[in-house]
Amino acid sequence: MTAERVDRDGLDEVVRRLAVRRDIPRPPRVSTSDHVAAVLSQAILEGELPPGTQLSEERLGRALQVSRNTLREGFRLLSHDGLLVHRRHRGVFVPELDESDLVDLYELRIALEVGVLRSLREVDPDRLDELDADVRVAEEAARRGRWRQVGTANMDFHQHLLAFSGSPRTTSVGRQVLAQTRLAFLSLRQPRSLHAPFLPRNRELARLLAAGPAAEAMAALESYLHDSRDQLLTTFREERA
Repeated sequence: MTAERVDRDGLDEVVRRLAVRRDIPRPPRVSTSDHVAAVLSQAILEGELPPGTQLSEERLGRALQVSRNTLREGFRLLSHDGLLVHRRHRGVFVPELDESDLVDLYELRIALEVGVLRSLREVDPDRLDELDADVRVAEEAARRGRWRQVGTANMDFHQHLLAFSGSPRTTSVGRQVLAQTRLAFLSLRQPRSLHAPFLPRNRELARLLAAGPAAEAMAALESYLHDSRDQLLTTFREERA
């Protein structure tokens, strides 16, 4: 069953609020279409626009005070990242994933994330600090019962793990894969059971990377990703039975 759709007035309020957030780049630092894409991406990844939500060009253009052409360019950028899909004669939607999508995404994650640790020669202390900060944010959100925020912090953790590669292409591809994986988590009704078991495993991964060498962390990460995939697939099947 798909997550509850945001109502139209709620959608307008969400994008207006995000459009002025300081952590989202705004013109003239970025183009207007890039700003539109950043606002909508944040709304999707924070669960404000759940999978299955239809986006209205007219309402979004008015809420963001941009032209239809600028909005469509923002849609195109997010479609490239897999966060929006255009359905002929129906419009633009936040995509809903199926089991084959989940399997494919996790195969990519294993190849990318484990590959980063396999090729790691030395650990940047600043990168370790980022992982530690992500773990602490997730643990605090869990204590408050804010499981959507836990999911966001977990995505940040894995994005920062990919940054150990030092490769802009690896981090860019990884960002797209992680964002699409996030859609699957957001479509399900059991965020606590999906995220809680992996909070201590994130902390342990950070500890193993700090201790070095990377071989033990690499084995732990591969096991982690297989377990995460299996749990996600089990929950996905149960909720759609």
